[in-house]
Amino acid sequence: MERSAFGVCSYLGDKMGLASARVRMYFIYLSFATLGSPIIIYLFIAFWLNVKRYIKNSRNLRWE
Repeated sequence: MERSAFGVCSYLGDKMGLASARVRMYFIYLSFATLGSPIIIYLFIAFWLNVKRYIKNSRNLRWE
């Protein structure tokens, strides 16, 4: 499920040293408390990770 959900929680969990399940819970609780504004942050991070992955893959294709 996490792979199809952009991998944002696992990426943030790895960077902060937390379990990805805990990061997911924080997103859920913050979404309820702030009426959905963390969803915008989540989508922005997902977009950034996708761009980062695209650049990394295109850089690898040039050298092969």
